[in-house]
Amino acid sequence: MSSSRCHLPPICATFLLCLLCCLGTLLPGVGRAIPLTPPDVPPDSALDVCSAILFDLDHDQVLFEQNADQRIPPASLTKVMSMFLAMDQVRTGLLSPQTTIPVSHNAATTGGSRMGLRARERVSLEQLLTGMAVSSGNDASVVVAELVGGSVPAFVNMMNAKARILGMRGTFFLNPHGLPADGQYTTARDMLTLARAYLRAYPNALRYHNTHVLQHRGRLTWNKNPLLGQYPGADGLKTGWVRASGYNLIFTAGRENRRLLAVILGAPDSETRSIEAFRLLDAGFLVFGGAAPTVAAALHQLPRENYHPDIHLTAREARTLYAGYAAPTGRHKAGRAHKGKHHRLEAQLKHKRESKKKAAARAQKRTPAPRHAARRAQRKAG
Repeated sequence: MSSSRCHLPPICATFLLCLLCCLGTLLPGVGRAIPLTPPDVPPDSALDVCSAILFDLDHDQVLFEQNADQRIPPASLTKVMSMFLAMDQVRTGLLSPQTTIPVSHNAATTGGSRMGLRARERVSLEQLLTGMAVSSGNDASVVVAELVGGSVPAFVNMMNAKARILGMRGTFFLNPHGLPADGQYTTARDMLTLARAYLRAYPNALRYHNTHVLQHRGRLTWNKNPLLGQYPGADGLKTGWVRASGYNLIFTAGRENRRLLAVILGAPDSETRSIEAFRLLDAGFLVFGGAAPTVAAALHQLPRENYHPDIHLTAREARTLYAGYAAPTGRHKAGRAHKGKHHRLEAQLKHKRESKKKAAARAQKRTPAPRHAARRAQRKAG
């Protein structure tokens, strides 16, 4: 009885085995399943997240780190690198913010968080960058990748080359948006390196990251950064989440001519991410004010139960401002009346944010520093 099995000559079998071994070496992540749960939080950690780092931008000094070299999927923090490369093209004169680009079918059908792009519509680079920062638009990221790199794979090569130049030794990108990909990883230290270089090269980029709400062709999206509108001086930068990473955040805040930059990776949920971001910034500013010797010591003075950030603030803000808004249904419906309404709503939102900032600044001036308050209390007691 004849067999239907195909037997390879020994030399062919050996060649195929060697080829598979080489592929496993050259392609990070080959042969490993994508984790479905976020990384563990280290026991007895100061912050209830897997990984974190805090940096003093004015003195180029790391103030605090926790498990900062743990490899974790970057999720949508990836978009910071994609925006960085697009702005490089603008600075060299190859592109301008007003450059318009047709949206490909590939970009329009990209899943996950979206700006709401449609195939064949034309959008400006300025709109795309805003969509990447506010909506965390995977569709916008693909359009930018195709524009800057010529193709998504070529753009990803540019991302990894830029990472090497910046010294991000613990990072490897596989796509321009951060959707789950086997073998895509970063570290809190590397994300700090990226954000630091990005802000130094393009400080005005914070205007994208500080935008609260975006409406594009009837699709309403809002910034998920929990610090915006709640933490005094916070004005960026980027959130991210996939199951394998947990909740990630790059964030920055300035106060009294001092600026902090921080990264959190692997928070178990969005509320914990928000609380620990508030605590980490508070600890840094306490050190600046002389109320604590180190950030680690300051964190012990800041109980988690004292923090109640509103993680749905920007969502409610968006829905309130755009209540009753209906998307245009015809080619000519989005005329002057619609544009006028959109600009008025944006002006209202901007005025509201500025009023909150002024109120927070006044409250901060009225609140005495802990050290000075203690001295006054001692004088009264005496």
